[in-house]
Amino acid sequence: MADINGFTLDDTIVAVASPLSPAPRGIVRMSGEGVIKILRRTNLIATDWSDRRTQRFASRLDLDDLLGAIEVDVMLWPTSRSYTGQPSAELHLIGSLPILDAVVDRLIAAGGRAARAGEFTMRSFLAGRLDLPQAEAVLGVIDAEDPSTLNQALSQLAGNLSRPLQTVRGELLNLLADVEAGLDFVDEDIEFIEDSDLIDRLGGLSDLLTLASDQLRERSASSSSLEIVLRGLPNAGKSCLLNALTQTESAIVTEQAGTTRDSISVSFEVEGYAVRVTDTAGIEWRAANDPDAEVLEKAQWQAIEAASRADLCLWCIDVSEGQPVTALESLQGFAADAHSHKKSIENWVLLTKTDLVSGSPEWAEALRPKVAKMFHVSALTGGGMNELRNQIVGMAERVDATEVGSVIGTAARCRGSLMGAIEAINQAVDATRMQAGHELVATEIRTAAGLIGDVTGEVYTDDLLDRVFSRFCIGK
Repeated sequence: MADINGFTLDDTIVAVASPLSPAPRGIVRMSGEGVIKILRRTNLIATDWSDRRTQRFASRLDLDDLLGAIEVDVMLWPTSRSYTGQPSAELHLIGSLPILDAVVDRLIAAGGRAARAGEFTMRSFLAGRLDLPQAEAVLGVIDAEDPSTLNQALSQLAGNLSRPLQTVRGELLNLLADVEAGLDFVDEDIEFIEDSDLIDRLGGLSDLLTLASDQLRERSASSSSLEIVLRGLPNAGKSCLLNALTQTESAIVTEQAGTTRDSISVSFEVEGYAVRVTDTAGIEWRAANDPDAEVLEKAQWQAIEAASRADLCLWCIDVSEGQPVTALESLQGFAADAHSHKKSIENWVLLTKTDLVSGSPEWAEALRPKVAKMFHVSALTGGGMNELRNQIVGMAERVDATEVGSVIGTAARCRGSLMGAIEAINQAVDATRMQAGHELVATEIRTAAGLIGDVTGEVYTDDLLDRVFSRFCIGK
């Protein structure tokens, strides 16, 4: 097997597979080509052992002088017909944590290697025992905290997500073969599939993918959106930015400062991740005798409450105003206030209305060391907006990776790919109808098949595997 992220997959890995808490019984798991050799070296089996049957038997394992020999039940899969597709073994013994650790040390000394997080399940995936959604469902079963979440994970583990996707991908590849075969005989006017049949079959596959995407959306409904709040002084461009981010006209935008009083929240999706952004009133306070003081005070408390729920606060600063550093530092005080409500909140600075100035004001750089991220954006021209969206996607991925429940993680990972596959299929249908050429149709079908392969794991990268399996605990 090839190396993945610097780990040789032919190594024999060892780990405690049971919960790391005192219990009557515990399990130590091994997988790799050296399993039989290690069992021989530790005298768990005889040196001339050659039985190739899957079996269970009792044995004894000698530890150190303090612990002596312990009773062990050995579960042995000596061939590739195992969970990982490699020779594997489990040692079932008393669940004392010091004894379990001593057993792991003994097996490592005999030629094993400490397993990393998720490595057993990753080997199962690489051996073709599980596809990627099923591998993620293993973690979903482990992490399930209620019957509903457990049932979702078990359904995914049983292949209820994978099977329809594999069917669609297989049908796409069959259609691709027919289309490309026709291209080879284009000069002879031979058709392997009629356009009407191609359109009908592609439409049916698009419907199946749409159904799968809708199911994933429902499955992740319990997952909270990434919460973003826009804050800043009046007329800092927050409302215009809200409309640009969400591609709506949800907020009223005028030249008059202080248009926004009530907080406005808009939910949208970016790269398959659910995001909710809230526009808040500009930061200002009035004297108690001012007629607007009471309304403004309530608006400010609304904004503070929105910030207390947020994962990310975008502090908007109008670069066309030429505000001095002292004004920027005053916003840091409000940022500190937001931190006091929710310690995990991130604060980024948006220098807005950059279309009204040339270059970056000197005072803008004075804030850079004090903030996590700073962006120059123009909601009017779109300048800097793509970079901002990409950074938001990156944060959504980080938040998703920390959520309990891998089935939710599967939904977030897959939705973007499925949406792209649906779009590619629809483009192939349009190209067929417009007789744009089967070369273009073949390209779109190939794109759709590749995106579905990203979901099921037929197509993967080391980085993707690291993202998926790093969420597992050691021993799984």
